[in-house]
This record gives sequence, structure tokens and C-alpha cells, in this order.
Amino acid sequence: MNSESVKVRFPPSPTGYCHVGTARMALINYLFARKNGGSIVFRSEDTDRERSTREYEDDIIESIHWLGLSWDEFFRQSERLERHTAAIDRLIQEDKAYISKEESKREPGTEVSIVRLRNPGKSITFSDIVRGDITFDTTELGDFAIARSVDDPLYHLAVVVDDAEMNITHVIRGEEHISNTPRQILIQEALGYERPLYAHYPLFLSAERSKLSKRKGDVAVRDYRAQGYLPEALVNFIGTLGWTPPSGREVLSLEEMIAEFSLKDLHKSSAVFDLEKLRWFNRQYVDNMNTESFTTYATPAIEKAFEGRAGTPDAKTVSALIPLLKERISVASDIGELIAGGELDAFFERPTLDASLISEKRSSTADAKRHLEHITTLLEPIADTEWNAEALKEALWDYATREGRGAVLWPLRYALSGRERSPDPFYIAGVIGKSETLARIADALKLLHNV
Repeated sequence: MNSESVKVRFPPSPTGYCHVGTARMALINYLFARKNGGSIVFRSEDTDRERSTREYEDDIIESIHWLGLSWDEFFRQSERLERHTAAIDRLIQEDKAYISKEESKREPGTEVSIVRLRNPGKSITFSDIVRGDITFDTTELGDFAIARSVDDPLYHLAVVVDDAEMNITHVIRGEEHISNTPRQILIQEALGYERPLYAHYPLFLSAERSKLSKRKGDVAVRDYRAQGYLPEALVNFIGTLGWTPPSGREVLSLEEMIAEFSLKDLHKSSAVFDLEKLRWFNRQYVDNMNTESFTTYATPAIEKAFEGRAGTPDAKTVSALIPLLKERISVASDIGELIAGGELDAFFERPTLDASLISEKRSSTADAKRHLEHITTLLEPIADTEWNAEALKEALWDYATREGRGAVLWPLRYALSGRERSPDPFYIAGVIGKSETLARIADALKLLHNV
């Protein structure tokens, strides 16, 4: 392959927000072009006048940039109408296409002038880099439409003209376009254009093994971005879904994927877009964040979770929670679920306790009272300046080991959190501070005195 001649295109239709399928198309083309030192054309195929909008186009551009991908040239198909109509006129002049007067499907009773290609009705074989040779009998296509009128080209004509005039060498796209290929080859031949190389990869499937649909759940890049998925994780997941790198590694940077990429390694069968696997990828990248990066990543999700709630945590509390959150989440939106579910309430507000739950199941109320009183005597001497989870654990651990860790630490955990499941009691105490810790233990002891 002459790498200098490689040229591919991102040809999204701006009729909706950037779909993960669009992102995958862009990524596969990007990996191939960059691996082979080629160039990339971003071509906004906005010829659907009723559904295409600049808002959707802007979203696609922003989403693909956010994923870390780039291109070398940019075009809008609608701005190339003159080139398309010139090709239509040429085909008509050379009697390779003709104007057919037909009843409008959109407006019954109205006549329209459809331009149809004269189909030679022959067999066409093209070599697909992913799937091998594919043969079509084009007879069944008949004389198919290439324009709604002499100045209103249809998709197949516009794509063929643009690919040829932009010197596209490789058309890399999803398998749903296989059936479009024979029509496009017939138009290429009628116009005397060189045939590009084709590669058709399988589509994503949903967990139900149906085609990933915009009508079923979040499939737009912007939705995953809003949930807090990292662009590196989404690119890694999409890139290795339906492609096995020769190294067999799963976690790869964009540069590493470029180094290993080959169209021939793309799978021939569809891959399931597994959200749990995407969460797993995001977790790998969260794990590798340093404290500063994770704080920047997590803070917006914390702030959003506390919108409209009383007792918004101060910066010191948020900072103290960062290690716990980093340990427990896969994606930033998990933070909102943790807070909404009350799992972090102990850090922000004093709990309401149930006396019957303070003692450990195998211990008595008297034992719980005794343990909490002794815990108080062990904690009181610790200075505020030395108050942290490690110091608290050191102060209590020998006693808890001697008396039974469950019997000692359960009452402490419940007194601090008011929940049967909560973070480590030493961690809670370290975050809320000495005075609040001792106050909560005192509340629990009061309840036990009244039992």
C-alpha cells in the first residue's frame, strides 16, 4: 500500500446528535489513516434538507473532537451542489441517465422529474477488505433514481462525486452500506471514476442483540459525556469492540491503537455494546488518575448531587471524601447515586438512630453501652491536630481485637452513620472530626441509657 495516497472520509449525516456508531466510524477511519500516514476528510452529508441542522453538525464536530480525533479537510455536501448537478447534466448529455416524469410520492397528484441512471444490468464483484469478494446482480435494481430533479441530487450520486473529486482511496463504513455499494459502483463507472477500496465492518448490537437504536436508551456521545465517561475510556471501548489488537491487550491509548491497527483484524461478526464493559474501561482510567485529576473530575458530580439539598458539604469535607469516592465509583454519575441513596449522608449530617440496632446481633445492649463508653475514653485524649483515620484505628484496634471486632466496631459504625451498611467507621470519624464523632457516640449512649 502506498501510504502517501491513503485518504479516507468521516461522512456523518447531521440529522441527530453524534451516535456512538458515528463515533466508531470516525475512529476506525482515523486509526487506519493515521497508521498509514494518510489524510482524512470530514464531510458533513447534509443533503437531507428537512432533518439536517447546524446544531446536530456542531454536536458531531464537538463530540469527535472531544474523543481526541481530528481531520485534515472539511466540507459540507450541500455546498457542493454545483459539482453534483454538473455530474447529473453530464450523465444525461451522454445518455447514461434520463429524466423520468413520475407522480410525486410526497405530494400525490403532482408530477416530478426524477433523474434515473440507465442500469446496464450486469453482475458486479468488489473486494471487501473485511469480508472478501462480494457479488451483486444489479439487474434487480432497475434504472434507479440518482436525483429528485436535475438540481436536486440524491445520496448515492452526491457521495460518488464527492469521493472521486476528493480522491478518497478507501471507503470504510458499516455493513448497512453493503447494499448501497453496487449502485455507487454503477454511478462511478458511468462517470468514469476510479473505484475506491471498500471495507464494511459489522454494526454494534444492544444487549438484546438488536441493532443499537436511538430510540432505546442513551446512544449519543453527549449522553455518555454527561454521565462522566472519560473520552479515553469511550475511545478505548469503541475501538476494541469488534477488533482484537495483535498484542491481545484491552487497555490501549489512542496512539497504541494506531500502532496496532489493521482493517484485516476487524471481526466479521457484530459486537454487543455492553455497558458494564464500558464501565469497566472507565474504571481503569479512573484508577490511574492522580488525586488532583480525580478531584477535578468528581467535583462537578458532587455539586450536582447536592443541588437543592440542605447541608451542602464544604470544600474540606469534599476533599476528605475524594479517596473514598475514587475507590467506589466507575463513572462520575455513580457519585450522584451514592449520595441520593444516602450512603454518604453520615459525612454531611447527624444520623437518626434506632436503639435496637446499636448493639451487634450477637451482643447485648449492655455490651454495646460498655464498648461505646470505653471507645470514648480511648478517643478523648487524641488531639484535634492528630485526629485522622489511621490514628483512630491505632487507638481502638487492640481493644476491638481483644473484645471482638464486630462487638466493638458495629456500635461505633452505627452510631456514626445510622446505617447498617456504611463506609469504614474510622474513615467517617476522621472526616467529621473529633467533636462531631464524640457527639454522635454520646447520642447513641443516651438512647441505650433509655432502653
